Amino acid sequence: MEVIAIQKSTLEGMKNELKALLELTENATKKYTPIFAKEQWLDHQEVCLIMNITKRTLQTYKDKGLLPYSRLNRKNYYKRSDVQALLEAGQPYNTADNGFIYE
Repeated sequence: MEVIAIQKSTLEGMKNELKALLELTENATKKYTPIFAKEQWLDHQEVCLIMNITKRTLQTYKDKGLLPYSRLNRKNYYKRSDVQALLEAGQPYNTADNGFIYE
């Protein structure tokens, strides 16, 4: 085991910096808490399962503006109400059939 000795003032300074970092983190999360509390948010995997679509189809919905999304920390989230509205309206585009009629 290695023992490292530091001055008490240095330790106190580190503690104060950690407290400040914790406060910043808490303030940042408080900003987003009301957004996530009002609505249930889904990630892409949950949306694909609920809608029974592929990730590519979901990307097409996003590209065409058919399904709004929010981006947080490089990850997309979708409101359950938006997904439900799209389901109730009928899926406007399905990449599985590509518009071809099979006989």
